[in-house]
Amino acid sequence: MPEYQSSAFFKIGIDVHIGPQVDIRRPHLVTIGDHVAIDNGAYITTAAEIEDYVHIGPYVTVIGGERARLIMRNFTNLAAGCRVICGSDRFMGEGLIGPASLPDRYKDRMKLAPVILENFANVGTNAVIMPGVTLAEGSVIGACSLVTASTEPWTIYTGTPARAIKSRPRETMIRYAAELGYLNGARPKQ
Repeated sequence: MPEYQSSAFFKIGIDVHIGPQVDIRRPHLVTIGDHVAIDNGAYITTAAEIEDYVHIGPYVTVIGGERARLIMRNFTNLAAGCRVICGSDRFMGEGLIGPASLPDRYKDRMKLAPVILENFANVGTNAVIMPGVTLAEGSVIGACSLVTASTEPWTIYTGTPARAIKSRPRETMIRYAAELGYLNGARPKQ
């Protein structure tokens, strides 16, 4: 796997740790903020906007190709083994399913829609997030859940498909983020 130089990325912040066995297919389409860790085995084929204090665990897969996009706001996390689908064939028989090298006129129709993790959103181990989902501020997805619809703020979801099970307190996280200079989780003005 490649070892990444800062110049490979559209923009990269400080205190960024990318494991030696991470595969970011299009680093020129990736922006990384400050205090970010991307663990070994992570595989990202999309454009990405990764803000501050973000962790992408080992063996996380983010797929969809160069026209797809992942957005991770501040204080977000994708735990080990998550699958984030930002773009996918529709599998409706409207074309062939195959590699990117398949000529466009023969391809199946795609569903391309960004996946967004708002501030403080977190995803548990082996969860799957489908195209177009926005995980609202502070929402949490339990391990092995399947998320097909956007979530409500500060709510915990589990299951297949994921359903809300309870509220999540926010005061401590908001206070700690403020102590780091992030008002309601938003990046400080520079």
